Amino acid sequence: MRVRDVMTYGAIGLPDTATLAEAAETLLKARISAVLVHDAENALVGVLSEGDLMRRSELGADRKRPRWLEALLSGGRLAESYAHSHGRRIGEIMTRKLVTISEDAELSVAVDLMLRYGVKRLPVLRGEAVVGIISRADLLKALVASLPKADGKHPDAEIKAAIEAELDKFGWAPRASVRVEVQNGVVTFDGAITDERLRPGLKVIAENTPGVTEVHDRMCWIEPNSGIYLPSEEEEGAERKP
Repeated sequence: MRVRDVMTYGAIGLPDTATLAEAAETLLKARISAVLVHDAENALVGVLSEGDLMRRSELGADRKRPRWLEALLSGGRLAESYAHSHGRRIGEIMTRKLVTISEDAELSVAVDLMLRYGVKRLPVLRGEAVVGIISRADLLKALVASLPKADGKHPDAEIKAAIEAELDKFGWAPRASVRVEVQNGVVTFDGAITDERLRPGLKVIAENTPGVTEVHDRMCWIEPNSGIYLPSEEEEGAERKP
């Protein structure tokens, strides 16, 4: 999947000479969390987000530092911080370190960039032109659209074969010691594991298989060195019932 498949086309922009009030009104009216900022030549120079408007003197939220710390910081850094919390033009407040992405890039690249730089959105380029934005919300929509949908009943044999085929793909899956049974769409894992962390992985494989309605864990845990045996929580619960 590529960026162009999930991005939001079109983006609201403002000149870097726009006022703080104009920017805030634009965000509120358009119900968006950020606007792109361009200069007099219409070149992209930054982005102004809700986060840039948090450390404001009007809110009493500008950064306050102990005097001893201010003495250690450079005058340039302090002046920059002051301009950010007291500036009236968005060019003085915006985030200048832009991270952009091509509309043809793989979606995984967008995810990597957002995580690496700690940003919530990326301007999307077609050549040198901005054609839209991809945000975390766009990624969430793509995730929802790609999740398996309930598509009716599947034969038990088909479900079992699909699960076993998936298990064969992963070296961590305990194929020799774990059995898979399916009855009326209900999957049961039976057998033994030597690592408790295998349980959630196996369960997710079953849950992602079309036709599965429920998953049961009957796998016991065996400590490799001592041979100590512990039943699954599901089995323990069944034994406690009168």
